[in-house]
Amino acid sequence: MEKIKISAVAYTNTKAFIYGIEHSPVLEQIDLSLDIPSDCAAKVIDGTVDMGLMPVAGIPDVANAQIISDYCIGSVGAVNSVFIFSNVPAKEIRTLKLDSHSRTSNNLAQVLLKFFFKTEFTVTSDPEAVTDAIVLIGDRTFGKKGDYNFAYDMGEEWMNFTGLPFVYAAWVANKEIPEAFVTEFNAALKMGLANRAEVLKTLPENPLFDLEDYLMNKLDFELTDKKREALTLFLSYIQQL
Repeated sequence: MEKIKISAVAYTNTKAFIYGIEHSPVLEQIDLSLDIPSDCAAKVIDGTVDMGLMPVAGIPDVANAQIISDYCIGSVGAVNSVFIFSNVPAKEIRTLKLDSHSRTSNNLAQVLLKFFFKTEFTVTSDPEAVTDAIVLIGDRTFGKKGDYNFAYDMGEEWMNFTGLPFVYAAWVANKEIPEAFVTEFNAALKMGLANRAEVLKTLPENPLFDLEDYLMNKLDFELTDKKREALTLFLSYIQQL
């Protein structure tokens, strides 16, 4: 059988999923690559891989997009790794530097600034630009909150805005995936989540960041109906940017 090509994000928030995949027979059926979120999305969109744990903002660009798993990278409120870091209050942000790693968080930041904080602003992707605020995600945010005057956790601000949880990344396929494989794949992810205590033992300690709280409490991995509702709403807001 031809192996199913899969891209997953190489951040701490996916370690439990990777653990489950690597400790499951499903590993023998796949060709797995670990990427930054933007590259993961690009591979699913252009067909380099069959499926991936991709940033949800890219889903409309995937031909025949199908969310194939019961699990995702999400949060119910604060997530502690997806931020707008700013030197001024949110309502005073006029310039925003985007994060090259993630399209979803860049879009979420703009949705929040435009529709929740109701500010007018411009964005730049120039890494050398000096701006009022920046988008920063993933492991690169660990321990950074104290470096800025304001740290807006986008999971928390989305909840304040909509009353809903948020989905940052979902397992999306660009083709029909055999149902038997999906069942095995879901079982592997579930097993990985059940072994987060073991996963924690493999991670380097960070004195500035509570990894246990992050993996056990801040991240919320089940793709619930409320998260699906939030995803639909988020994608509708993106169209209005």
